Amino acid sequence: MREMIKMVIVLTILSCFSGGLLAYIRNGTQERIDNQVLEFVQGPTIRNIFEGASNDPIVDRFTLKDGDVERTFFVGVLNGEPRGIAFETSGKGYGGDVGLMVGIDIKDKKLLGVGVTTHAETPGMGARAKTDPGFAGQFTGLALDKPFKVTQDGGGINAISGATITSRAVTSAATEAAAIYEKHKAELDQKVTAFKK
Repeated sequence: MREMIKMVIVLTILSCFSGGLLAYIRNGTQERIDNQVLEFVQGPTIRNIFEGASNDPIVDRFTLKDGDVERTFFVGVLNGEPRGIAFETSGKGYGGDVGLMVGIDIKDKKLLGVGVTTHAETPGMGARAKTDPGFAGQFTGLALDKPFKVTQDGGGINAISGATITSRAVTSAATEAAAIYEKHKAELDQKVTAFKK
């Protein structure tokens, strides 16, 4: 019986030490992880949306509380005037959530562009939502006044062949982004004007 108690105590101590060490390492590296995600996962899409911007949208960003979620908004400046904002939303895809960076033109109230940032979709099918510029290009210039839908659902977005669920996830995320913008429009427009260069 004593041996069993000793083993339980030793195992408990080792588990607590291991858990504490892992938590310490995670907290110590979280900033580096966040920076890597920003630069290599979100960054290429943000720069693509704000192509030709006179600022670095990765640097010019701010956060805003949206209910329980804190969202990061990236600002693109063209010719000394803020052109728009970009932020990430997500939609439910075939393999899980599909992360979508959505750029909104704050003057014309239209989409500047979209780009998939993260996904777990089927390679060669749903994964094309990230790599097919023709699919993402369909969103550029669309007005924010009505939901975005694939043609099968009565909308104007041509779904990726064999990946309708993924295509619906992207349109759903874009529609959510438009709703978030409308909900916080006054505050977002005010914050964006602070980034005039």
